[in-house]
Amino acid sequence: MEKILVALSGGVDSSTSALLLKEQGYDVHSATMIFQGITDEVIEYASDAAHALDIPFQVFDFTREFQDMILSDFLREYERGRTPNPCIRCNELMKFGVFMDRAHQLGIDKIATGHYARIEQDEDRYLLKRGLDKNEQSYFLYRLKQKQLANVMLPLADFTKEMVRQKARSSNLLTAKRKKSQDICFISEKNYTSFLKGKARSKPGAICDKTGKIIGEHKGIIAYTIGQRKGIGLSHKLPYYVTDIDAEKNIIYVGEQQDVYRSQFVAKHLNFIPFNKLISKIVVRAKTRYVSSLSEATIEPYKKGSLKVVFKKAQWAVTPGQSVVFYSDDTVLGGGIIERVLDT
Repeated sequence: MEKILVALSGGVDSSTSALLLKEQGYDVHSATMIFQGITDEVIEYASDAAHALDIPFQVFDFTREFQDMILSDFLREYERGRTPNPCIRCNELMKFGVFMDRAHQLGIDKIATGHYARIEQDEDRYLLKRGLDKNEQSYFLYRLKQKQLANVMLPLADFTKEMVRQKARSSNLLTAKRKKSQDICFISEKNYTSFLKGKARSKPGAICDKTGKIIGEHKGIIAYTIGQRKGIGLSHKLPYYVTDIDAEKNIIYVGEQQDVYRSQFVAKHLNFIPFNKLISKIVVRAKTRYVSSLSEATIEPYKKGSLKVVFKKAQWAVTPGQSVVFYSDDTVLGGGIIERVLDT
């Protein structure tokens, strides 16, 4: 009987994944990672779910690893005037990194999570595909390597959120009624500025319009992101939006709504799944944010291992530090980190 370690988050998705795997006859074990932002409530819900399912449960303390690999990078990126996506990095390095390593140390070959996505094997490659749910989560998994994909099970590939809740309710799992967890676990109530204050270095500087004219003063670049409207503190005939951040000069640039749209940019830190490297220009569907719709774009090799991405239709608030993910139909081709926007 194959042994599987389920990463329990205290939510309905991961606990239902454990339930499904147990029903399929696997030898299911479970564990919860703890680090900054993981509350006692999370651990209690995860423990209760494991008890209800009658499966072994452990707690892995990865506080140091999370500090070194996730929090430090998060602060460093904001100091550079960028907007990181720590959930993507956490998936790659924590959940499918140190958690998977711990599973292997325990003699367990595969792990499972509650992500809404699909992994399929095609000859000698593992492919990542979109899940069935309208809020499927393949965007967050595009950085997974072949070795990781080979050792991961995603039981919710053919489920919607409502189907999962119904399954959990019918099995009397307490997590069935638990609300959706917040996007970034270590920042309560999405108060980024309060979290960053005192942790990331920042100082007041100039706010400039698109001509370079100084029109105000900002509170520190860590309090701003591209596309932001609230908190700029300047009056204008039309609302101002942040259009660019120059960390070296400590300048925030603002413009009107139409100035926030961009169609071309460079992406670095690439990862591809069906193949190792992009050789020539291809047409894809892509998005620069999880909540964005897929849109047609071309991608082609650029300078020093980077890619040039050109969207057919300009995209809202293309932001350095965020991820662009490429698709062919339902298959994730891969993606990269947005490095800089190109003038058109």
